[in-house]
Amino acid sequence: MKNIVVLVSGGGTNLQALIDAEHRGEIPNGKITCVISSKTDAYALERAKQNNIKTRVLVRKDFADIASYSAAMRDLLLSEKADLVVYAGFMTILDEQVCNAFKNKMINVHPALIPSFCGKGFYGLHVHEEALKKGVKVSGATVHFVTAECDAGPIILQKAVAIEEDDTPETLQRRIMEQAEWKILPKAVSLFCDGKISVENGRTFLHE
Repeated sequence: MKNIVVLVSGGGTNLQALIDAEHRGEIPNGKITCVISSKTDAYALERAKQNNIKTRVLVRKDFADIASYSAAMRDLLLSEKADLVVYAGFMTILDEQVCNAFKNKMINVHPALIPSFCGKGFYGLHVHEEALKKGVKVSGATVHFVTAECDAGPIILQKAVAIEEDDTPETLQRRIMEQAEWKILPKAVSLFCDGKISVENGRTFLHE
């Protein structure tokens, strides 16, 4: 059974999708053992408590720089014996200290089809605003391994979502969450916990 530690900063809708998937038996070889928040008031912490999941808080502004924060996060993840680290709306880019300690053991879900609309500055509604501005006909979500370079790690799963003519950033965000993020994030977590993902030369291979 793999220990899954989830990193959060906000409302925790992706965390809830993982909790629900676990309750449905869709992650048979993994268990969410801890939720770590970068903010004391993140509602995701309440979601964890309601499901009897241990919570920890590591506030970014309590640290002088990203290096000291990353070192503290690395040590916390090691102390929690994390087998898999999941970014679920975690808004801080951690440096190589964490990425090296958990190479190909950290995954993130991004609300676009990488390599489109990704990288520094592309988060939350900004992603969907840019997609609509460009007039693309499909967007979607991507689950990928985390590296020190933002949104650049090996892609695990992607799911496309059609854009409708009357979409706003808010309606598109919601539909991508419901139709893509909340489906492929638990699926990727399950594949990892089942030992069905391998990485070669920057590409992932899925083994059913």
